[in-house]
Amino acid sequence: MASCSRVLEWIFCFYFLSHIPITLGIDLQAVLPRDWYPGALQGLLKWYAARFKDPMIIDPPSWFKALILCEALLQLPFFPIAAFAFYKGSCSWIRTPAIIYSTHVATTVISILAHILFNDFAESTYPGPKSMSERLSLLAIYAPYLLIPVMILLTMLFSKRYNPDEGKKRR
Repeated sequence: MASCSRVLEWIFCFYFLSHIPITLGIDLQAVLPRDWYPGALQGLLKWYAARFKDPMIIDPPSWFKALILCEALLQLPFFPIAAFAFYKGSCSWIRTPAIIYSTHVATTVISILAHILFNDFAESTYPGPKSMSERLSLLAIYAPYLLIPVMILLTMLFSKRYNPDEGKKRR
């Protein structure tokens, strides 16, 4: 069981480390002036938006900008801390911040997934998904940002490595 927990910790560490350049280089383009970014990153964003029909990232609605600001101000500072904790392993001090992070992110990503599934993108300035296949393809891009936080939440709640009081019964 310890080796399974360690594999999860490495997955979580990679998730947080990989999230830093994604947030800085891609996601924040939705709220920061585009000319702050080199042409290559602007081109990558345009390619992604066209390839996966994601108009939210290229022409974000206000609610999406609010989520990106939360990512920048609340999540980004947490990424290196969490990466360190999961790299080191069994750091019980990360439990409460990881629970807060994972519930926050799961809630925001559910909103994004619902928008992808149910929004009518016909009025979008940029092409959005029209068919269910295109919606599922875009959904697959966002899904890991729900699945991994849910895995983190379950690990923090039920793993004895992160919840040492779990084994104790209170009377």
